[in-house]
Amino acid sequence: MFKIGVGPSSSHTLGPWRAAQRFLEGVEKSGRLFEVTAVRVLLYGSLAKTGKGHGTDVAVLLGLSGDDPVTFDVHQIDPKMNDIRAMKKLLLHGKHEIDFDPAEDVEFLMTESLPYHPNALTFLAAFHNGDSIAETWYSIGGGFVKREEEEEQAGVAAVQLPFPIDHAEDLLHWCRKTGLSISEVVMENELSWRAEQDTRMGMLHIWRVMKECIYRGCNTQGMLPGGLNVKRRAADLNNKLLGGRTYTDYNSWLEAVREGGHHFKYTLDWVSCFALAVNEENASFGRVVTAPTNGAAGVIPAVLQYFVTFCDGHREDKILQFMFTAAEIGSIFKKGATISAAMGGCQAEIGVSSAMAAAGLTEAMGGTQRQALMAAEIAMEHHLGLTCDPIGGLVQIPCIERNTMGAIKAITASQLALQSTPDFAKVSLDNVIKTMWDTAKDMSFKYKETAEGGLAVHIPISLPEC
Repeated sequence: MFKIGVGPSSSHTLGPWRAAQRFLEGVEKSGRLFEVTAVRVLLYGSLAKTGKGHGTDVAVLLGLSGDDPVTFDVHQIDPKMNDIRAMKKLLLHGKHEIDFDPAEDVEFLMTESLPYHPNALTFLAAFHNGDSIAETWYSIGGGFVKREEEEEQAGVAAVQLPFPIDHAEDLLHWCRKTGLSISEVVMENELSWRAEQDTRMGMLHIWRVMKECIYRGCNTQGMLPGGLNVKRRAADLNNKLLGGRTYTDYNSWLEAVREGGHHFKYTLDWVSCFALAVNEENASFGRVVTAPTNGAAGVIPAVLQYFVTFCDGHREDKILQFMFTAAEIGSIFKKGATISAAMGGCQAEIGVSSAMAAAGLTEAMGGTQRQALMAAEIAMEHHLGLTCDPIGGLVQIPCIERNTMGAIKAITASQLALQSTPDFAKVSLDNVIKTMWDTAKDMSFKYKETAEGGLAVHIPISLPEC
């Protein structure tokens, strides 16, 4: 559920980037990389309709160049893209140069969509001897990709988990049978892949990237790219809330934040600031963590930063509790519904991230397993039907503010669950996941990340030609 990558979209940026990498890895494995004479990329459905605003073409070219979203210097994105456009050359996999004109060789097929998933792209490659190949890939949400006719997560299926989980009821069953918390069940399953220490270190590294993103966003001013002329707000809010208190790094900044107290309005403003900071970074092609997507990347870091800052949740074991629990909830949503806005609207992104954060916070705050699941249900129940209608196809309006709303709803849902008895709950998490999926299937396609409905068509804008 948590992947380190580059904004602004996990399905439109990170997924196509990974698909391009995997396509070329297959070509190289076949021994034909240096025989390639030409490559074309066809973008379908949602990838075509909002691909420019989400940087899909940029991501594909970086993937074809052999760059990795986890390590690539985000400050080099614009210079590298300018070079490719000016030279009309592409260094495939960083090894083999071909002629390539992005304006001609990346095609946005606005009126075409493939049946399996609206986020589809096809790679066409021609070889010296006249042969050609075509591969179609699907970006299915959260940075996950699937090649056409490929079994999803083929390698994962071979692992025998001690506690197999497809539904929330499965998770609750194992918790009841073993007496383990949700996070402990998750850790036992993770041991099927790697040592406990490796899992712990990996998750703490993800939290470190989240913290760095919050801090960077709280200290960066200016306008967001894309032509909407949206002003970054997190830095100004950060300065206003600190009231002149100084700091030199994340730790001293955290102490400065705490010095302001714990009263409601102050805390509420900071939760909003944390979420704004992350998603302004995301909208600026910054390094973020999918949680479970880039468009919803600010919710979980904001709630976790709230827990660390205002609830004395700075201990590593508490942070890991939060993250393991949140990840499992996200996985259950992915299995039972979707985490792709192109399939389910924004309920699949902000709604799922809010449910994940609510469950994570509840366990970390000492709630029971059933209270954690109740918190996730409450958070999603009040995001049902949320549409995805990005103005100009950019993850700026209403996406950035929606992360603040998702974070606040997660905290509220957790508080409600902690003060409630799950025995009296009328709606289970599995009920709400099924409802979310039914709602997604009934939702008009124009509200699923196409920029063809909602705010996207009612707010007059004039974007520059890309």
